[in-house]
Amino acid sequence: MSGATASRPPAVLFTGFPGFLGSALLRRVLARGDGPVACLVQSRYRDLAARRARDIVADVGDEGGDGAAVHLYEGDVTEPDLGLGAALDDPDLLGGVEEVYHLAAVYDLSVDADLAEAVNVRGTEHVLDAAERVGVDRLHYVSTCYVSGRYDGVFTAEDLREGQSFNNHYEATKYRAEVAVRERMAEGLPATVYRPAIAVGDSETGETDKLDGPYNLLRLLLAQPRRLAVAFSVPGAADTELNVVPRDYVVDAIAELSGRPETVGETYQLCDPDPLTVPAFVAAMSDAAGRRTVTVPTPKPVAKAAARVLSARGVDVEPATIDYFDHLTRYRCPNATDALADTDVSVPPFESYVDRIVAFARANPDLGDDPMT
Repeated sequence: MSGATASRPPAVLFTGFPGFLGSALLRRVLARGDGPVACLVQSRYRDLAARRARDIVADVGDEGGDGAAVHLYEGDVTEPDLGLGAALDDPDLLGGVEEVYHLAAVYDLSVDADLAEAVNVRGTEHVLDAAERVGVDRLHYVSTCYVSGRYDGVFTAEDLREGQSFNNHYEATKYRAEVAVRERMAEGLPATVYRPAIAVGDSETGETDKLDGPYNLLRLLLAQPRRLAVAFSVPGAADTELNVVPRDYVVDAIAELSGRPETVGETYQLCDPDPLTVPAFVAAMSDAAGRRTVTVPTPKPVAKAAARVLSARGVDVEPATIDYFDHLTRYRCPNATDALADTDVSVPPFESYVDRIVAFARANPDLGDDPMT
């Protein structure tokens, strides 16, 4: 563990920094004056975290003027005390933390079961233990809409334990993590849960930190001729909604909702209330990529096998993404829509920013799809 004692000890603790979402949200939290902020950082990301912290502080300013708007603490959510030891009990270090933002997770559809369990489930339990040990006023937990698993029907913020099955270890472990959060909330922990849908790049700049999820479709399209590209169409795709939101919406929504006392105890699905179906999504992506695309009806096992072959030949198409082409769960977010109704925060239509995310992906083909773990 490493950290710095300053004239003002941290009021907020972040996990998930210097990740893309965590970095953007940290900027917003500091800008509204909620710092100083302590960031739990794995040692291998310490240099990156230091650079991003300096850039953020330079942009938003240092309210205290002592250069301590951001404190970096080396640790890991997979360790029982987050690797922070006695710092959690010291009021000059982390003992005075009032709020925790828990974003650290393995966001990877093909994640190994043991890694997903260690980070997503036990990591969340360790953060919950630390929050209770410090006696925080509030926990902000970033979950996912896909705690739904393969639920056949409309899934809202009111739903969680519905006897659902899961597409992969990512979904299953995020589900168990949210169950753990909800249990602590029932015991009195003041917390708010945020469930983003499938997050893609920034709606204004297209920026993202990794090309995963829907970007698999884009890679498939770009690997084919402009005049004729082929995409899979599995049974059930025509009736499937692909719920995609830009990452700036997710950040803006969490920043807005986390600053309100009345949102304590609530769960918010940060999803598109009017998402595209899979065929409409493929059409929008094809247009932005400049491809004339034909969808070929393909049995799901065949589509997954073809994705594995393509990946082996250099076209990185993750087979796990095929499961979302017949994912019949429909996500709705009435309480999030109502809570954000009088603000400037809303979900832009995918068609309004797809050109930007495609342009960014084309300009940054080496980003890859590896998660920050």
